[in-house]
Amino acid sequence: MHVNQQFSDDRFRLKPIPLLIMIAMGIGIPILGAALANLASECLHTQVRGPTGYTLSWIYIQHSMQLLLSLLTILIFKKWLVPADYGLHWPKRKSYFLPAVLWGIFFGVLMTVVDFAPQLLAHNKPDLGYPLTASNVTGWLFFEWVFVGPTEEVPFRALLVTYLIATMPGKFRVGRFEMSWAGLLIAVIFALLHATNFATRPWPQALGQQVYAFALGVLYAYWQEKSQSVMAPCIGHNVSDGLEFAIEYVWVGFL
Repeated sequence: MHVNQQFSDDRFRLKPIPLLIMIAMGIGIPILGAALANLASECLHTQVRGPTGYTLSWIYIQHSMQLLLSLLTILIFKKWLVPADYGLHWPKRKSYFLPAVLWGIFFGVLMTVVDFAPQLLAHNKPDLGYPLTASNVTGWLFFEWVFVGPTEEVPFRALLVTYLIATMPGKFRVGRFEMSWAGLLIAVIFALLHATNFATRPWPQALGQQVYAFALGVLYAYWQEKSQSVMAPCIGHNVSDGLEFAIEYVWVGFL
């Protein structure tokens, strides 16, 4: 299937095969990364767990595998199936670096309020589930400030959004705002992958997480599309997640 990314027709048409392939990749790549992390976890001994309940080492392995699988898929698609620009380079247009930082700060604070609303209302400190040792804090902060951006944005924005723009083009417009429908669809998938929080958190918090995850997914896709690079989404993702963890550590350790 050879697809040209340039289209003159902006009308959006749902196509079942590209949609199924997108859903399979969006769900399958993280699951396969998790399976590979499970295989490797038997050789690891760290017991440090984070807010997700998984060990720190497991999170690093799972995200590393997720990134590698996505890069391999992009390589195959670019060479034989969908030879599009997947944005793995410096921005070709406006970088959107400053909006990424500013929106990242805004959402970092918003995410903290949503995720820890019960503790804030009760004036209680959150339970991290692990001690604030130097290695724990360093490991999680490096993951959130550096690692999480590329390991989640390459799969979801560089791979999935680009693939869907190429196979199901079409623009969503409200006033002067315009972006691809592909970015909105991937934002929905991105939010739904966080739906497991409904099983572990009160529903208002879980619902709030769905809302901000979707909003962030839209922003990331917009920056990717307008800059033709995955760099701004990576920066915004790192800043929002990293700031939430930094606030949490200051709150627990010093306030």
